[in-house]
Amino acid sequence: MMHGLNDFLVRLDGYLGGHWWFMILLIGTGLFFTIYLGFPQVRYFRHAIRITKGTYDHSRDIGDTSHFQSLATALSGTVGTGNIAGVALALHLGGPAALFWMLVTAAIGMCTKMVEVSISHKYRDILPDGTVSGGPMYYMKKRLNFKTRGGKVIKIGAVMGAFFAGATILSSFGTGSLPQINSISNSVFTSFGIKHIITGAVLAFFLALVIIGGIKRIAKVTSILVPFMAMLYVAGALLVIFSHPGNIIPSFVSIFADAFTGSAAAGGFLGASFAFAMNRGVNRGLFSNESGQGSAPIAHSAARAPEPVSEGMVALLEPFIDTICICTLTGLVVLASGAWNTKTENQFQTTDIQILAGMYDDNNSEDVRKLSKHLRGDQFLDLYNGTMVIEDGRLVTTGLSMIHARSLAENVEFLSGKEPYSGELEVIAGKLPAVSSVTVRGESLIHSAPLTTFAFSQSILKGFGSYIVTFSLLLFAFSTAISWSYYGDRATTFLFGQKYVIYYRLVFVAGFFIASFTDTTIIWSLSYIAIVLMAVPNLLGIFILRKEVKQNVREYWEAFSAQYPDAKISKKMSRRFGDKSQG
Repeated sequence: MMHGLNDFLVRLDGYLGGHWWFMILLIGTGLFFTIYLGFPQVRYFRHAIRITKGTYDHSRDIGDTSHFQSLATALSGTVGTGNIAGVALALHLGGPAALFWMLVTAAIGMCTKMVEVSISHKYRDILPDGTVSGGPMYYMKKRLNFKTRGGKVIKIGAVMGAFFAGATILSSFGTGSLPQINSISNSVFTSFGIKHIITGAVLAFFLALVIIGGIKRIAKVTSILVPFMAMLYVAGALLVIFSHPGNIIPSFVSIFADAFTGSAAAGGFLGASFAFAMNRGVNRGLFSNESGQGSAPIAHSAARAPEPVSEGMVALLEPFIDTICICTLTGLVVLASGAWNTKTENQFQTTDIQILAGMYDDNNSEDVRKLSKHLRGDQFLDLYNGTMVIEDGRLVTTGLSMIHARSLAENVEFLSGKEPYSGELEVIAGKLPAVSSVTVRGESLIHSAPLTTFAFSQSILKGFGSYIVTFSLLLFAFSTAISWSYYGDRATTFLFGQKYVIYYRLVFVAGFFIASFTDTTIIWSLSYIAIVLMAVPNLLGIFILRKEVKQNVREYWEAFSAQYPDAKISKKMSRRFGDKSQG
């Protein structure tokens, strides 16, 4: 059943986030606004930093959090497993070229993030208890309904808002909860041997304590956690990178050299085409910084600001910090250490195993070509069907090859508990039975958090490197879960009202706990789909409101120039937009 569910999710993702139409929509929307608004991610960058520092704050501004707290809350939602596990997964799938497309997605996404936050902040609601609730579902409901010539209102926007809110609740589990605790528990188990269920239980308890306090407690916790965890991880990453001084420049070169050709086979890595590398890079880039997904606007809507555009400018810093800075460091760690294409001993995940009919050798160029096409889905090889005979832990049956983690497995051993297994295993369509008590170990490539952990250990840090990754992952992922609980909280409020929020929180904590001992492959597959379900209506919505967005930007600079006429940027913006306040 687990195999079938994962295969269904993978196929569904192939039509959604894994398809060209989604990449065109995502990058196309960001590129359009970048040109339409005159490259705000470059021209407004320094101004955004000043706003975040509170330079232009006023005590009369309405909201629950400061600019910095809203940025920290939103960053805690993006700086998570995507930075540690997601980057490693992108490199595992698409090679160094995938990191290039992650960076492109982030650079364009800075503008997308500014736009979606600005328009969402503008249409936020003040609830009866005085707290703020906002996000894309609110601007959809208020601005995207259609009125006929006869005066009849067709509530297209209300439907879009409800769909987005529902997708947000789903994504709070598929993006913000399940993969986060799954990565934490796996890493803690690898580093310290602590059982997954124990890690899940302890962290679920602390999660409940935080989210009960609502956005003010969440913002207070994340504003402390985010700077600390970022500094810890950056320091560790730099130590790893400079442990391999001879690989730093070649690693940089590899990111850009194959960007438009795809990454060639190297070591255990079987190669990736341009299309596949771009696809995985864009997909992982969105998972990392969430530009266009519509999640961050929910956090930013709570910020104290006199108008929406200033908060949008704060938001454009997120993809820069999250992806261009932190994800690049992770990518360089994995590349410079050589871990990305090095087979290492590990315990195989059943859903990641595929058994082929026929013998293949990754030292043979023709076999590498065939295997690469197979893994990309361009040309499929025959899958093994039949019975495998195992004696004393070793495979006796000949004429087959095992793929694990998109690489040919070597020195494979079958275990029953801790003892070598002897017996037979039935293989159907290249898959081992999911209910088997037999575990499989061997040498293969690894991905996600284990790959980053392995890369950190290939340095002067040695075994201590795994502790840095584990602790960073714990902080990153836990803070992400905190933020996403708030996103789901606001979506529940929008759909059902405030009184149902408590039920959502209970389910969120329960799901967080259960996911600590659930198969990671299925969790990642679910997260891909949840992202798309949020992003599509949000991207369409901000494009429809493009003229209003541009007018809001114009009005912001006119008001700012009038209030701060001596500011250097005021003079530049007055020349660009025309200072109507001065005639």
